[in-house]
Amino acid sequence: MKKIDKNEKKAVFVPLLLKWNREKNNRKMPWKGEKDSYKIWLSEIILQQTRVEQGLSYYNNFIKTFPDVHKLAKANDAKVFKLWEGLGYYSRCRNLLATARIISKERKGKFPDTYEEILQLKGIGPYTAAAISSFAFDLPYAVVDGNVFRVLARVFGITTPTDTTVGKKKFTTLAEELLDKQQPGLYNQAIMDFGATVCKPAVPLCSDCVFKKVCVAFNKEMIATLPVKEKKISIKRRWFYYMVMEYKNEVAILQRTGKDIWKDLFEFPLIEVEKEINDKEFLKQMRLRKWIKDGDFEIEEFSPLFKQQLSHQLISGRFIKIKLKHKPIVIKEWNWQKKEKLKNYAFPQFINQYLKGK
Repeated sequence: MKKIDKNEKKAVFVPLLLKWNREKNNRKMPWKGEKDSYKIWLSEIILQQTRVEQGLSYYNNFIKTFPDVHKLAKANDAKVFKLWEGLGYYSRCRNLLATARIISKERKGKFPDTYEEILQLKGIGPYTAAAISSFAFDLPYAVVDGNVFRVLARVFGITTPTDTTVGKKKFTTLAEELLDKQQPGLYNQAIMDFGATVCKPAVPLCSDCVFKKVCVAFNKEMIATLPVKEKKISIKRRWFYYMVMEYKNEVAILQRTGKDIWKDLFEFPLIEVEKEINDKEFLKQMRLRKWIKDGDFEIEEFSPLFKQQLSHQLISGRFIKIKLKHKPIVIKEWNWQKKEKLKNYAFPQFINQYLKGK
Protein backbone atom coordinates (compact mmCIF):
# COMPACT_ATOMS: atom_id res chain seq x y z
CA MET A 1 0.00 0.00 0.00
CA LYS A 2 1.30 3.45 -0.93
CA LYS A 3 2.28 5.52 2.09
CA ILE A 4 0.27 8.75 2.35
CA ASP A 5 2.03 11.72 3.92
CA LYS A 6 0.37 14.04 6.43
CA ASN A 7 -0.47 16.79 3.91
CA GLU A 8 -2.14 14.32 1.54
CA LYS A 9 -4.08 12.93 4.45
CA LYS A 10 -5.23 16.42 5.43
CA ALA A 11 -6.39 16.99 1.86
CA VAL A 12 -8.60 13.87 1.80
CA PHE A 13 -9.82 14.07 5.41
CA VAL A 14 -12.58 16.66 4.97
CA PRO A 15 -14.03 15.28 1.70
CA LEU A 16 -14.15 11.76 3.16
CA LEU A 17 -15.75 12.98 6.40
CA LEU A 18 -18.40 15.06 4.64
CA LYS A 19 -19.14 12.23 2.18
CA TRP A 20 -19.75 9.93 5.16
CA ASN A 21 -21.91 12.63 6.75
CA ARG A 22 -24.07 12.97 3.62
CA GLU A 23 -24.47 9.29 2.86
CA LYS A 24 -24.27 7.39 6.13
CA ASN A 25 -24.71 9.69 9.12
CA ASN A 26 -28.18 8.96 10.51
CA ARG A 27 -27.55 10.13 14.07
CA LYS A 28 -30.67 12.06 15.05
CA MET A 29 -30.70 14.72 17.77
CA PRO A 30 -33.29 17.52 18.21
CA TRP A 31 -30.67 20.28 18.20
CA LYS A 32 -28.93 19.18 14.97
CA GLY A 33 -29.29 21.87 12.33
CA GLU A 34 -30.78 24.20 14.95
CA LYS A 35 -29.98 27.92 14.55
CA ASP A 36 -31.68 29.22 17.70
CA SER A 37 -28.70 30.22 19.87
CA TYR A 38 -30.69 29.67 23.09
CA LYS A 39 -31.45 26.03 22.18
CA ILE A 40 -27.87 25.41 20.99
CA TRP A 41 -26.43 26.92 24.18
CA LEU A 42 -28.80 24.87 26.35
CA SER A 43 -27.93 21.62 24.55
CA GLU A 44 -24.20 22.30 24.83
CA ILE A 45 -24.37 23.03 28.58
CA ILE A 46 -26.41 19.86 29.18
CA LEU A 47 -23.97 17.79 27.10
CA GLN A 48 -20.91 19.00 29.03
CA GLN A 49 -19.80 15.86 30.92
CA THR A 50 -23.03 14.07 29.93
CA ARG A 51 -23.68 11.46 27.26
CA VAL A 52 -26.18 12.38 24.52
CA GLU A 53 -28.41 9.41 25.43
CA GLN A 54 -28.76 10.70 28.99
CA GLY A 55 -28.99 14.39 28.12
CA LEU A 56 -31.70 14.05 25.46
CA SER A 57 -34.70 13.84 27.81
CA TYR A 58 -33.32 16.68 29.95
CA TYR A 59 -32.98 18.91 26.89
CA ASN A 60 -36.55 18.17 25.80
CA ASN A 61 -37.89 18.85 29.31
CA PHE A 62 -35.99 22.14 29.58
CA ILE A 63 -37.21 23.35 26.17
CA LYS A 64 -40.79 22.40 27.05
CA THR A 65 -40.63 24.08 30.47
CA PHE A 66 -38.51 27.09 29.47
CA PRO A 67 -39.03 27.67 25.73
CA ASP A 68 -36.94 30.84 25.70
CA VAL A 69 -34.17 32.48 27.72
CA HIS A 70 -36.57 34.93 29.44
CA LYS A 71 -38.65 32.05 30.86
CA LEU A 72 -35.51 30.37 32.18
CA ALA A 73 -34.16 33.62 33.63
CA LYS A 74 -37.39 34.24 35.58
CA ALA A 75 -37.60 30.68 36.93
CA ASN A 76 -37.25 29.83 40.59
CA ASP A 77 -33.83 28.31 41.34
CA ALA A 78 -35.37 25.29 43.07
CA LYS A 79 -37.52 24.50 40.02
CA VAL A 80 -34.53 24.61 37.69
CA PHE A 81 -32.40 22.44 39.99
CA LYS A 82 -35.24 19.93 40.27
CA LEU A 83 -35.40 19.71 36.48
CA TRP A 84 -31.60 19.25 36.38
CA GLU A 85 -31.73 16.55 39.10
CA GLY A 86 -29.75 13.44 38.12
CA LEU A 87 -27.48 15.14 35.56
CA GLY A 88 -24.71 15.83 38.08
CA TYR A 89 -22.01 18.52 37.92
CA TYR A 90 -24.48 21.00 39.37
CA SER A 91 -22.18 23.99 38.84
CA ARG A 92 -23.42 23.76 35.23
CA CYS A 93 -26.95 24.45 36.45
CA ARG A 94 -25.84 27.44 38.54
CA ASN A 95 -23.94 28.85 35.55
CA LEU A 96 -26.93 28.18 33.29
CA LEU A 97 -29.16 30.31 35.50
CA ALA A 98 -26.58 33.08 35.91
CA THR A 99 -26.00 33.32 32.14
CA ALA A 100 -29.73 33.19 31.33
CA ARG A 101 -30.34 36.14 33.66
CA ILE A 102 -27.50 38.18 32.15
CA ILE A 103 -28.73 37.54 28.59
CA SER A 104 -32.36 38.23 29.53
CA LYS A 105 -31.79 41.38 31.57
CA GLU A 106 -28.60 42.99 30.28
CA ARG A 107 -28.81 41.88 26.64
CA LYS A 108 -32.63 41.95 26.24
CA GLY A 109 -32.62 38.26 25.34
CA LYS A 110 -30.07 38.58 22.52
CA PHE A 111 -27.33 35.95 22.67
CA PRO A 112 -23.79 37.24 21.94
CA ASP A 113 -22.74 36.40 18.37
CA THR A 114 -18.94 36.48 18.55
CA TYR A 115 -16.64 33.76 19.84
CA GLU A 116 -14.90 36.16 22.26
CA GLU A 117 -18.17 37.35 23.81
CA ILE A 118 -19.57 33.83 24.08
CA LEU A 119 -16.37 32.72 25.81
CA GLN A 120 -16.92 35.37 28.51
CA LEU A 121 -20.23 33.81 29.59
CA LYS A 122 -20.31 31.77 32.80
CA GLY A 123 -19.75 28.05 32.37
CA ILE A 124 -18.42 28.33 28.82
CA GLY A 125 -14.92 27.28 27.80
CA PRO A 126 -13.19 27.11 24.40
CA TYR A 127 -15.00 23.92 23.30
CA THR A 128 -18.50 25.14 24.14
CA ALA A 129 -17.78 28.61 22.68
CA ALA A 130 -16.57 26.99 19.44
CA ALA A 131 -19.66 24.77 19.27
CA ILE A 132 -22.11 27.63 19.80
CA SER A 133 -20.16 29.94 17.44
CA SER A 134 -20.13 27.44 14.60
CA PHE A 135 -23.61 25.94 15.03
CA ALA A 136 -25.52 29.17 15.70
CA PHE A 137 -23.52 31.73 13.74
CA ASP A 138 -21.42 29.74 11.22
CA LEU A 139 -18.20 31.16 12.67
CA PRO A 140 -15.00 29.25 11.76
CA TYR A 141 -14.05 27.68 15.09
CA ALA A 142 -13.24 23.97 15.42
CA VAL A 143 -14.67 21.96 18.29
CA VAL A 144 -12.22 19.69 20.10
CA ASP A 145 -13.98 17.23 22.40
CA GLY A 146 -13.34 13.59 23.30
CA ASN A 147 -14.76 12.37 19.99
CA VAL A 148 -12.53 14.72 18.00
CA PHE A 149 -9.43 13.80 20.02
CA ARG A 150 -10.10 10.13 19.29
CA VAL A 151 -10.70 10.51 15.54
CA LEU A 152 -7.65 12.72 14.98
CA ALA A 153 -5.37 10.62 17.21
CA ARG A 154 -6.25 7.43 15.34
CA VAL A 155 -6.39 8.71 11.77
CA PHE A 156 -3.18 10.77 12.07
CA GLY A 157 -1.39 8.45 14.52
CA ILE A 158 -0.86 11.12 17.19
CA THR A 159 0.70 9.65 20.35
CA THR A 160 0.96 12.92 22.29
CA PRO A 161 -1.30 12.60 25.38
CA THR A 162 -4.58 14.47 24.96
CA ASP A 163 -4.64 15.60 28.61
CA THR A 164 -1.40 17.60 28.47
CA THR A 165 -0.89 21.24 27.49
CA VAL A 166 1.29 20.20 24.54
CA GLY A 167 -1.27 17.62 23.43
CA LYS A 168 -4.25 19.97 23.65
CA LYS A 169 -2.37 22.58 21.61
CA LYS A 170 -1.35 20.01 18.99
CA PHE A 171 -4.86 18.63 18.55
CA THR A 172 -6.45 22.10 18.53
CA THR A 173 -4.01 23.30 15.86
CA LEU A 174 -4.73 20.27 13.66
CA ALA A 175 -8.49 20.62 14.20
CA GLU A 176 -8.34 24.28 13.12
CA GLU A 177 -6.30 23.34 10.02
CA LEU A 178 -8.84 20.70 8.99
CA LEU A 179 -11.96 22.78 9.69
CA ASP A 180 -14.12 23.46 6.64
CA LYS A 181 -14.34 27.26 6.94
CA GLN A 182 -17.25 27.45 4.50
CA GLN A 183 -19.51 25.19 6.60
CA PRO A 184 -17.95 24.97 10.09
CA GLY A 185 -21.15 23.93 11.85
CA LEU A 186 -21.78 21.06 9.48
CA TYR A 187 -18.14 19.92 9.68
CA ASN A 188 -18.01 20.11 13.51
CA GLN A 189 -21.22 18.11 13.87
CA ALA A 190 -19.98 15.54 11.35
CA ILE A 191 -16.67 14.84 13.11
CA MET A 192 -18.37 14.57 16.52
CA ASP A 193 -21.01 12.22 15.10
CA PHE A 194 -18.32 10.15 13.41
CA GLY A 195 -16.43 9.76 16.69
CA ALA A 196 -19.61 8.84 18.55
CA THR A 197 -20.96 6.28 16.05
CA VAL A 198 -18.01 4.90 14.06
CA CYS A 199 -14.67 5.71 15.72
CA LYS A 200 -16.02 4.69 19.13
CA PRO A 201 -13.81 4.28 22.22
CA ALA A 202 -14.39 0.54 22.36
CA VAL A 203 -15.14 -1.71 19.38
CA PRO A 204 -14.91 0.95 16.65
CA LEU A 205 -16.45 0.07 13.28
CA CYS A 206 -13.15 -0.06 11.41
CA SER A 207 -14.36 -2.37 8.65
CA ASP A 208 -16.89 0.26 7.49
CA CYS A 209 -14.69 3.29 8.13
CA VAL A 210 -14.14 5.80 5.31
CA PHE A 211 -10.62 6.44 6.65
CA LYS A 212 -9.62 2.77 6.63
CA LYS A 213 -6.95 3.23 3.92
CA VAL A 214 -5.32 6.26 5.54
CA CYS A 215 -5.87 5.60 9.26
CA VAL A 216 -2.57 5.06 11.09
CA ALA A 217 -4.20 3.32 14.04
CA PHE A 218 -6.00 0.82 11.79
CA ASN A 219 -3.02 0.06 9.57
CA LYS A 220 -0.50 -0.17 12.42
CA GLU A 221 -2.83 -1.98 14.86
CA MET A 222 -2.85 0.91 17.34
CA ILE A 223 -6.62 1.20 17.76
CA ALA A 224 -6.55 0.10 21.40
CA THR A 225 -3.69 2.42 22.36
CA LEU A 226 -4.94 5.68 20.81
CA PRO A 227 -5.70 8.27 21.97
CA VAL A 228 -3.13 8.42 24.78
CA LYS A 229 -3.89 9.86 28.21
CA GLU A 230 -1.08 10.64 30.63
CA LYS A 231 -2.87 11.22 33.90
CA LYS A 232 -4.57 8.59 36.00
CA ILE A 233 -7.64 9.68 37.95
CA SER A 234 -7.20 9.44 41.72
CA ILE A 235 -10.44 8.37 43.42
CA LYS A 236 -11.22 9.71 46.89
CA ARG A 237 -13.36 7.44 49.12
CA ARG A 238 -15.98 9.13 51.32
CA TRP A 239 -18.53 7.71 53.77
CA PHE A 240 -21.90 9.48 54.19
CA TYR A 241 -24.41 8.43 56.86
CA TYR A 242 -27.79 10.13 56.69
CA MET A 243 -30.37 10.47 59.43
CA VAL A 244 -33.95 10.45 58.10
CA MET A 245 -35.85 11.98 61.03
CA GLU A 246 -39.64 11.95 60.96
CA TYR A 247 -41.85 13.88 63.35
CA LYS A 248 -45.63 13.99 62.75
CA ASN A 249 -45.28 13.36 59.00
CA GLU A 250 -42.50 15.96 58.67
CA VAL A 251 -38.90 15.17 57.71
CA ALA A 252 -35.81 17.30 58.35
CA ILE A 253 -33.84 18.35 55.27
CA LEU A 254 -31.22 21.01 54.65
CA GLN A 255 -29.50 22.61 51.69
CA ARG A 256 -25.84 21.90 50.97
CA THR A 257 -23.56 24.94 50.86
CA GLY A 258 -19.83 25.60 50.58
CA LYS A 259 -17.43 24.43 47.90
CA ASP A 260 -18.16 20.72 48.13
CA ILE A 261 -20.06 18.35 45.83
CA TRP A 262 -23.82 18.78 45.38
CA LYS A 263 -23.84 22.47 46.31
CA ASP A 264 -27.40 23.91 46.50
CA LEU A 265 -29.00 20.45 46.50
CA PHE A 266 -30.91 19.15 49.51
CA GLU A 267 -30.06 16.30 51.87
CA PHE A 268 -30.94 14.83 55.25
CA PRO A 269 -28.80 15.63 58.31
CA LEU A 270 -25.43 14.10 57.52
CA ILE A 271 -22.63 12.45 59.44
CA GLU A 272 -19.50 12.06 57.33
CA VAL A 273 -16.86 9.67 58.65
CA GLU A 274 -13.48 8.42 57.41
CA LYS A 275 -14.43 4.75 57.20
CA GLU A 276 -17.43 2.45 57.31
CA ILE A 277 -19.20 2.33 60.68
CA ASN A 278 -21.76 -0.07 62.20
CA ASP A 279 -25.25 0.71 63.49
CA LYS A 280 -24.12 1.28 67.10
CA GLU A 281 -21.45 3.77 66.02
CA PHE A 282 -24.00 5.55 63.81
CA LEU A 283 -26.34 6.02 66.81
CA LYS A 284 -23.42 7.10 69.01
CA GLN A 285 -22.47 9.81 66.52
CA MET A 286 -26.06 11.11 66.51
CA ARG A 287 -26.17 11.22 70.32
CA LEU A 288 -22.89 13.15 70.40
CA ARG A 289 -24.46 15.76 68.12
CA LYS A 290 -27.57 15.83 70.37
CA TRP A 291 -29.79 15.00 67.42
CA ILE A 292 -31.53 12.26 69.42
CA LYS A 293 -32.18 11.48 73.10
CA ASP A 294 -32.57 8.01 74.61
CA GLY A 295 -36.20 7.00 74.94
CA ASP A 296 -37.31 9.76 72.60
CA PHE A 297 -37.10 7.91 69.28
CA GLU A 298 -37.94 4.68 67.52
CA ILE A 299 -35.67 3.16 64.87
CA GLU A 300 -37.65 2.13 61.81
CA GLU A 301 -34.87 1.11 59.45
CA PHE A 302 -31.14 0.80 58.87
CA SER A 303 -30.78 0.87 55.10
CA PRO A 304 -28.46 -1.35 53.08
CA LEU A 305 -25.26 0.17 51.73
CA PHE A 306 -25.65 2.68 48.87
CA LYS A 307 -22.91 3.86 46.52
CA GLN A 308 -22.44 6.55 43.90
CA GLN A 309 -19.36 6.91 41.70
CA LEU A 310 -18.45 10.49 40.81
CA SER A 311 -15.59 11.46 38.51
CA HIS A 312 -13.03 11.73 41.33
CA GLN A 313 -14.95 10.41 44.33
CA LEU A 314 -16.70 7.25 45.46
CA ILE A 315 -19.52 8.00 47.91
CA SER A 316 -20.68 5.10 50.12
CA GLY A 317 -23.06 5.14 53.06
CA ARG A 318 -26.36 4.31 54.64
CA PHE A 319 -29.58 5.86 55.93
CA ILE A 320 -31.15 5.46 59.35
CA LYS A 321 -34.88 6.15 59.50
CA ILE A 322 -36.14 7.29 62.88
CA LYS A 323 -39.54 8.30 64.27
CA LEU A 324 -39.26 11.03 66.90
CA LYS A 325 -41.56 11.54 69.85
CA HIS A 326 -40.52 15.18 70.12
CA LYS A 327 -39.02 17.55 67.59
CA PRO A 328 -35.32 18.02 68.46
CA ILE A 329 -33.81 21.36 69.47
CA VAL A 330 -34.21 23.55 66.42
CA ILE A 331 -31.12 23.69 64.23
CA LYS A 332 -31.58 26.73 61.98
CA GLU A 333 -30.28 24.99 58.82
CA TRP A 334 -32.86 22.24 59.18
CA ASN A 335 -36.05 22.62 57.18
CA TRP A 336 -38.95 20.44 58.30
CA GLN A 337 -41.07 19.41 55.32
CA LYS A 338 -44.08 17.14 54.92
CA LYS A 339 -43.04 13.80 53.41
CA GLU A 340 -45.23 14.25 50.33
CA LYS A 341 -43.46 17.55 49.54
CA LEU A 342 -39.98 16.01 49.36
CA LYS A 343 -40.56 15.36 45.64
CA ASN A 344 -40.39 19.13 45.05
CA TYR A 345 -36.77 19.33 46.20
CA ALA A 346 -33.66 18.44 44.22
CA PHE A 347 -31.60 15.74 45.93
CA PRO A 348 -28.29 14.15 44.87
CA GLN A 349 -28.54 10.84 43.04
CA PHE A 350 -27.10 9.10 46.11
CA ILE A 351 -30.19 10.10 48.14
CA ASN A 352 -32.61 9.52 45.26
CA GLN A 353 -31.47 5.90 45.13
CA TYR A 354 -32.77 5.55 48.67
CA LEU A 355 -35.96 7.56 48.13
CA LYS A 356 -36.95 5.54 45.05
CA GLY A 357 -37.23 2.46 47.22
CA LYS A 358 -39.68 4.15 49.60
